[in-house]
Amino acid sequence: MIKRTLFFSNPAYLSTRNEQLVVSFPDSEKQDVTVPIEDLGYVVLEHPQITITNGLLMQLVQHKTAVITCDKQHLPTGFLQPLAGHSEQTERMRYQLNASVPLKKQLWQQTVVAKIDNQANHFLARGKNALRLKRYARSVSSGDLGNQEALAAAFYFQNLFAIAGFSRNRKAMAPNNLLNYGYAILRAITARALVSSGLLPSVGIFHRNKYNAYCLADDVMEPYRPYVDAVVYDIVESGCNIEALNTSIKKDLLLIPAMDVVIDGKRSPLMNAMSRTTASLYECFEGGRRKLLYPEFASY
Repeated sequence: MIKRTLFFSNPAYLSTRNEQLVVSFPDSEKQDVTVPIEDLGYVVLEHPQITITNGLLMQLVQHKTAVITCDKQHLPTGFLQPLAGHSEQTERMRYQLNASVPLKKQLWQQTVVAKIDNQANHFLARGKNALRLKRYARSVSSGDLGNQEALAAAFYFQNLFAIAGFSRNRKAMAPNNLLNYGYAILRAITARALVSSGLLPSVGIFHRNKYNAYCLADDVMEPYRPYVDAVVYDIVESGCNIEALNTSIKKDLLLIPAMDVVIDGKRSPLMNAMSRTTASLYECFEGGRRKLLYPEFASY
């Protein structure tokens, strides 16, 4: 089932009644709006004057709905997740924490190859030459000791957008602002799926920054990044003003959880595909499989 994403950019009072999310507008004559909580996958809170009741937060967490808060720059900055996301959580976390270094290196190798392949296929879909990216993908070793991921990313972003001087930098020129927003949404999707699979988003297979609470999410989301890039590419090509994140652009980026991807030869909403990826990751930790299941970007 495809879960809905709700985005709140204006003052509102959010509460719950009869298993429904109730949206009230204290400073307006608008009627209350209700939405079934079980239908929600993501709730994005952008305006600082939004009030949300503890009862609603409790029900959202129980239904594994990701609640995302934004900062003054309107970028996602916080993510509420349940303490217990799976009935076998303790055992699954034990498998994760006991994963051997060679296994982690193999999983990271698979992740980097999948990411670069998807970047190459995105290039092909845009009529760009992908031979160099394909060569990088073939050169990835266990643990990516040669750092092919960084080499591929540098080439990829230097040639993706027809914008002079563009480079991927969080605080640099547009459309970095769009990419930042899209990746933040993708990170929340990944963290939600990891928790639902009984895994710790903070313990990564490659990323291990002690100040990063989402190291594993940052690992697993890598092959999914080109899907965000594709949405941003279309926005840039549309000719609209990309210097500021307006409501129309955010609306397009908030459709990322529901966009179609191909995984295991079948089409699936991205958020559902992510759940299959995190489930396969647990199976690798547990020893039931050797290969992570990642989507393949369609090059046509």
